[in-house]
Amino acid sequence: MSTITPTDLPAMAGIVLAGGLSSRMGQDKALLRWQGRSLLAHMCALLQAAGAQTLRVSGSYPVLPGVESVPDLVPRCGPLGGLYSVVKTLPDGPVWVVAVDMPLLDRQLLWRLRDAGDARCVHFRGQPLPMRLNIDRSCRTLLQSMVMDVNGPRSLYRLQRQLGSIELPLPDDGDARLLNCNTPIQWEALPHESTDPVAVRTTAH
Repeated sequence: MSTITPTDLPAMAGIVLAGGLSSRMGQDKALLRWQGRSLLAHMCALLQAAGAQTLRVSGSYPVLPGVESVPDLVPRCGPLGGLYSVVKTLPDGPVWVVAVDMPLLDRQLLWRLRDAGDARCVHFRGQPLPMRLNIDRSCRTLLQSMVMDVNGPRSLYRLQRQLGSIELPLPDDGDARLLNCNTPIQWEALPHESTDPVAVRTTAH
Protein backbone atom coordinates (compact mmCIF):
# COMPACT_ATOMS: atom_id res chain seq x y z
CA MET A 1 0.00 0.00 0.00
CA SER A 2 1.41 3.40 -0.96
CA THR A 3 1.78 6.09 1.66
CA ILE A 4 0.83 9.72 1.02
CA THR A 5 3.59 12.08 2.10
CA PRO A 6 3.19 15.85 2.59
CA THR A 7 4.91 16.50 -0.74
CA ASP A 8 2.27 14.39 -2.51
CA LEU A 9 -0.58 16.60 -1.28
CA PRO A 10 -1.92 19.45 -3.40
CA ALA A 11 -1.01 23.01 -2.42
CA MET A 12 -4.39 24.17 -1.15
CA ALA A 13 -5.72 27.70 -0.80
CA GLY A 14 -8.67 28.66 1.40
CA ILE A 15 -11.69 30.93 0.91
CA VAL A 16 -14.08 32.04 3.66
CA LEU A 17 -17.40 33.29 2.29
CA ALA A 18 -18.37 36.02 4.74
CA GLY A 19 -19.91 38.84 2.73
CA GLY A 20 -23.60 38.15 3.37
CA LEU A 21 -26.12 40.53 4.90
CA SER A 22 -26.69 38.39 8.05
CA SER A 23 -30.28 39.69 8.06
CA ARG A 24 -31.69 36.78 10.07
CA MET A 25 -28.93 37.01 12.68
CA GLY A 26 -29.44 40.75 13.14
CA GLN A 27 -25.70 41.39 13.23
CA ASP A 28 -22.66 40.46 11.18
CA LYS A 29 -22.08 36.73 11.73
CA ALA A 30 -18.41 37.03 10.86
CA LEU A 31 -17.82 39.22 13.93
CA LEU A 32 -19.60 36.99 16.47
CA ARG A 33 -17.28 35.86 19.26
CA TRP A 34 -16.26 32.20 19.20
CA GLN A 35 -13.60 30.73 21.49
CA GLY A 36 -12.39 34.20 22.43
CA ARG A 37 -12.09 35.66 18.94
CA SER A 38 -14.27 36.48 15.95
CA LEU A 39 -15.94 33.67 14.04
CA LEU A 40 -14.15 34.93 10.94
CA ALA A 41 -10.76 34.58 12.65
CA HIS A 42 -11.70 31.09 13.83
CA MET A 43 -12.58 29.93 10.30
CA CYS A 44 -9.37 31.40 8.89
CA ALA A 45 -7.38 29.63 11.61
CA LEU A 46 -9.14 26.36 10.79
CA LEU A 47 -8.10 26.63 7.14
CA GLN A 48 -4.54 27.44 8.18
CA ALA A 49 -4.45 24.42 10.47
CA ALA A 50 -5.78 22.20 7.67
CA GLY A 51 -2.93 23.33 5.44
CA ALA A 52 -4.20 26.26 3.38
CA GLN A 53 -1.18 28.21 2.16
CA THR A 54 -3.12 31.23 0.88
CA LEU A 55 -6.24 32.70 2.49
CA ARG A 56 -8.95 34.98 1.13
CA VAL A 57 -12.13 36.34 2.73
CA SER A 58 -15.09 37.55 0.69
CA GLY A 59 -16.37 40.92 1.92
CA SER A 60 -14.86 44.06 3.44
CA TYR A 61 -13.30 43.14 6.80
CA PRO A 62 -10.35 44.27 8.92
CA VAL A 63 -7.08 42.65 7.93
CA LEU A 64 -6.13 39.39 9.66
CA PRO A 65 -2.53 38.08 9.65
CA GLY A 66 -1.85 36.41 6.31
CA VAL A 67 -5.40 36.96 5.03
CA GLU A 68 -6.61 39.19 2.19
CA SER A 69 -10.16 40.61 2.25
CA VAL A 70 -11.87 40.88 -1.15
CA PRO A 71 -14.96 43.12 -1.51
CA ASP A 72 -17.76 41.86 -3.75
CA LEU A 73 -17.44 43.02 -7.35
CA VAL A 74 -21.15 42.38 -7.94
CA PRO A 75 -23.29 43.46 -4.95
CA ARG A 76 -26.16 41.36 -3.58
CA CYS A 77 -25.22 38.27 -5.54
CA GLY A 78 -24.93 35.96 -2.55
CA PRO A 79 -22.19 33.39 -1.93
CA LEU A 80 -21.71 32.88 -5.67
CA GLY A 81 -20.86 36.57 -6.11
CA GLY A 82 -18.38 36.43 -3.25
CA LEU A 83 -16.75 33.34 -4.71
CA TYR A 84 -16.55 34.96 -8.15
CA SER A 85 -14.82 38.02 -6.70
CA VAL A 86 -12.28 36.05 -4.67
CA VAL A 87 -11.41 33.55 -7.41
CA LYS A 88 -10.24 36.47 -9.57
CA THR A 89 -7.49 37.13 -7.00
CA LEU A 90 -6.15 33.56 -6.85
CA PRO A 91 -3.98 31.51 -9.20
CA ASP A 92 -5.16 28.26 -10.72
CA GLY A 93 -5.26 25.28 -8.36
CA PRO A 94 -7.35 23.61 -5.64
CA VAL A 95 -9.05 25.65 -2.96
CA TRP A 96 -11.23 24.92 0.05
CA VAL A 97 -14.38 27.08 0.15
CA VAL A 98 -16.10 27.37 3.54
CA ALA A 99 -18.90 29.45 5.03
CA VAL A 100 -18.10 31.76 7.91
CA ASP A 101 -21.03 30.42 9.95
CA MET A 102 -19.92 26.76 10.38
CA PRO A 103 -17.90 26.87 13.62
CA LEU A 104 -18.08 23.09 14.20
CA LEU A 105 -16.42 22.27 10.88
CA ASP A 106 -13.09 20.51 11.46
CA ARG A 107 -9.91 19.60 9.63
CA GLN A 108 -10.89 15.97 9.15
CA LEU A 109 -13.82 16.93 6.94
CA LEU A 110 -11.66 19.35 4.98
CA TRP A 111 -9.07 16.62 4.48
CA ARG A 112 -11.75 14.26 3.14
CA LEU A 113 -12.53 16.82 0.46
CA ARG A 114 -8.85 17.33 -0.31
CA ASP A 115 -8.16 13.61 -0.64
CA ALA A 116 -11.22 12.74 -2.75
CA GLY A 117 -9.21 12.40 -5.96
CA ASP A 118 -9.04 14.36 -9.17
CA ALA A 119 -12.24 16.36 -9.73
CA ARG A 120 -13.34 19.85 -10.71
CA CYS A 121 -15.38 20.13 -7.53
CA VAL A 122 -16.09 18.00 -4.44
CA HIS A 123 -18.68 18.52 -1.69
CA PHE A 124 -20.65 16.49 0.83
CA ARG A 125 -24.04 15.11 -0.14
CA GLY A 126 -26.80 17.60 0.69
CA GLN A 127 -24.33 20.30 1.74
CA PRO A 128 -23.10 22.96 -0.71
CA LEU A 129 -20.33 23.96 1.72
CA PRO A 130 -17.63 23.20 2.48
CA MET A 131 -16.37 22.27 -0.96
CA ARG A 132 -13.11 21.76 -2.77
CA LEU A 133 -12.99 23.67 -6.01
CA ASN A 134 -10.38 23.47 -8.74
CA ILE A 135 -9.77 26.97 -10.07
CA ASP A 136 -8.93 27.07 -13.76
CA ARG A 137 -9.99 28.94 -16.87
CA SER A 138 -13.23 27.01 -17.35
CA CYS A 139 -14.19 27.52 -13.69
CA ARG A 140 -13.61 31.27 -13.96
CA THR A 141 -15.63 31.45 -17.18
CA LEU A 142 -18.54 29.55 -15.67
CA LEU A 143 -18.57 31.71 -12.54
CA GLN A 144 -18.59 34.89 -14.60
CA SER A 145 -21.42 33.70 -16.84
CA MET A 146 -23.54 32.71 -13.81
CA VAL A 147 -22.93 35.96 -11.94
CA MET A 148 -23.74 38.06 -15.01
CA ASP A 149 -26.95 36.11 -15.71
CA VAL A 150 -29.57 38.25 -13.97
CA ASN A 151 -32.18 35.52 -14.48
CA GLY A 152 -30.12 33.09 -12.41
CA PRO A 153 -30.23 31.05 -10.38
CA ARG A 154 -27.00 32.34 -8.90
CA SER A 155 -26.42 29.45 -6.53
CA LEU A 156 -23.58 27.22 -5.40
CA TYR A 157 -25.77 24.18 -6.07
CA ARG A 158 -26.07 25.18 -9.72
CA LEU A 159 -22.34 25.80 -9.96
CA GLN A 160 -21.66 22.34 -8.55
CA ARG A 161 -24.08 20.71 -10.98
CA GLN A 162 -22.48 22.53 -13.90
CA LEU A 163 -19.03 21.38 -12.79
CA GLY A 164 -20.13 17.77 -12.31
CA SER A 165 -19.20 17.88 -8.64
CA ILE A 166 -18.43 14.67 -6.77
CA GLU A 167 -20.72 14.17 -3.76
CA LEU A 168 -19.09 12.48 -0.80
CA PRO A 169 -21.16 10.64 1.83
CA LEU A 170 -21.26 12.32 5.21
CA PRO A 171 -19.97 10.50 8.29
CA ASP A 172 -22.61 9.60 10.86
CA ASP A 173 -22.09 12.84 12.80
CA GLY A 174 -21.52 14.95 9.70
CA ASP A 175 -24.74 16.94 9.87
CA ALA A 176 -23.86 18.18 13.35
CA ARG A 177 -20.30 19.08 12.33
CA LEU A 178 -21.62 21.08 9.35
CA LEU A 179 -24.31 22.90 11.31
CA ASN A 180 -24.48 26.56 10.35
CA CYS A 181 -25.92 29.40 12.38
CA ASN A 182 -28.28 31.84 10.69
CA THR A 183 -30.36 33.05 13.66
CA PRO A 184 -29.66 34.02 17.30
CA ILE A 185 -31.48 30.87 18.45
CA GLN A 186 -29.27 28.63 16.32
CA TRP A 187 -26.17 30.45 17.52
CA GLU A 188 -27.08 30.08 21.21
CA ALA A 189 -27.85 26.38 20.70
CA LEU A 190 -24.32 25.62 19.50
CA PRO A 191 -21.95 23.93 21.96
CA HIS A 192 -19.49 26.77 22.50
CA GLU A 193 -16.48 24.53 22.90
CA SER A 194 -13.59 23.91 20.54
CA THR A 195 -13.94 20.92 18.20
CA ASP A 196 -10.41 21.23 16.80
CA PRO A 197 -7.77 22.19 19.39
CA VAL A 198 -5.02 22.75 16.83
CA ALA A 199 -7.09 25.41 15.07
CA VAL A 200 -7.49 27.28 18.34
CA ARG A 201 -3.72 27.51 18.73
CA THR A 202 -3.06 29.20 15.40
CA THR A 203 -2.15 32.84 15.07
CA ALA A 204 -5.30 34.47 13.68
CA HIS A 205 -6.97 36.72 16.30
